Amino acid sequence: MSKASPQQIPVVVLAGFLGSGKTTLLNHLLHRSGGTRIGAIVNDFGSIEIDAMAVAGQLGDSTVALGNGCLCCAVDASELDVYLDKLTRPVNDMHAIDVIVIEASGIAEPQELVRMVLASDNPRIVYGGLIEVVDTAEFDATREKHPEVDRHLGIADLVVVNKGDRVGPDERERVLSAVRAAAGRAAVVPASYGRIDPALLFDCRPTEERIGQLSFDDLHRHEGHEGHEGHAAHGTHLHAAYDSVAFTSEVPMDPRQLIAFLDSRPEGLYRIKGYVDFGAGDTGNRYAVHAVGRFLRFYPEPWPSGEERLTQLVLIGSGIDAIALGEQLDAAKSDAPHTVDEQGMWGVLRYVQDKGEAEEVADYVDPQADLAPDQLPRS
Repeated sequence: MSKASPQQIPVVVLAGFLGSGKTTLLNHLLHRSGGTRIGAIVNDFGSIEIDAMAVAGQLGDSTVALGNGCLCCAVDASELDVYLDKLTRPVNDMHAIDVIVIEASGIAEPQELVRMVLASDNPRIVYGGLIEVVDTAEFDATREKHPEVDRHLGIADLVVVNKGDRVGPDERERVLSAVRAAAGRAAVVPASYGRIDPALLFDCRPTEERIGQLSFDDLHRHEGHEGHEGHAAHGTHLHAAYDSVAFTSEVPMDPRQLIAFLDSRPEGLYRIKGYVDFGAGDTGNRYAVHAVGRFLRFYPEPWPSGEERLTQLVLIGSGIDAIALGEQLDAAKSDAPHTVDEQGMWGVLRYVQDKGEAEEVADYVDPQADLAPDQLPRS
């Protein structure tokens, strides 16, 4: 039996105007990464706290390897593919890192970096989402000076409304409401000092070796989390800003109904990961699913020998209705799991075929960008 498809490395774009707290958030992720190895591409050399980490050695004029496995590169956006290739190159047939975070400069166009990631020919990466950081205290002034902030929020997958400690509760709620209105379907989470739970962005490494791509238990195990001031009350834990839903089914999923659910997933639902059993739709394969924001992809892979055929999904978001999501997934179970619907899998296969990424980018970026088709990147 062939091996399961290799896990691709998610590439997360971290954007926001000058002073919003991008570097603080990145530093927070680096310090709280646990066993997860982070590669960080910094668009203009920020104040990454290298002195707080042991430097393992130089990998080039613009790259350093840090003691916890982080890689920080000062690059121009045009060099992105070169550095993605360098960071994702396997070592002894294994990935050297688990996730890449690109910190855009404060004046960068985030959609251009998103386009470059989606259009990359690197088979070892997968788009991990656009994170837009907002300064709560300066939101109104930033919006007045940079009206394009609404466009940036409109294409974000996750918005971190940072520096909430700098304003009062009423002002904080007003800004959150304004950001939610501008962000549309994106998940919106409040934060102070860039402290968000890394599990929002990537899977933290399991403490024990595990076969397969889904760290199901690790994503869903909240009881062991700590707040940023130690063992704080539950409401102050970093994960209190978002919700997760764990779904398991012994009954195969109906491909038409599951795709209908995924194509209309609600506001605030940021990440979906897991495995899907489509039963008679494809008896030989399970389908690993990766969704972030509006980005969706399936990866068929042979069922491991002797493994129980289950659908296992984890859904993560902010302000989501966990009960309603569970009911919608229950409704997507196949009423006739042994009946073959010859056309039922077509919707799934739309997200399997490695078609031209330009089409995905066209669907993803803001339609107000008014870009001609020949201006979109091509795979």
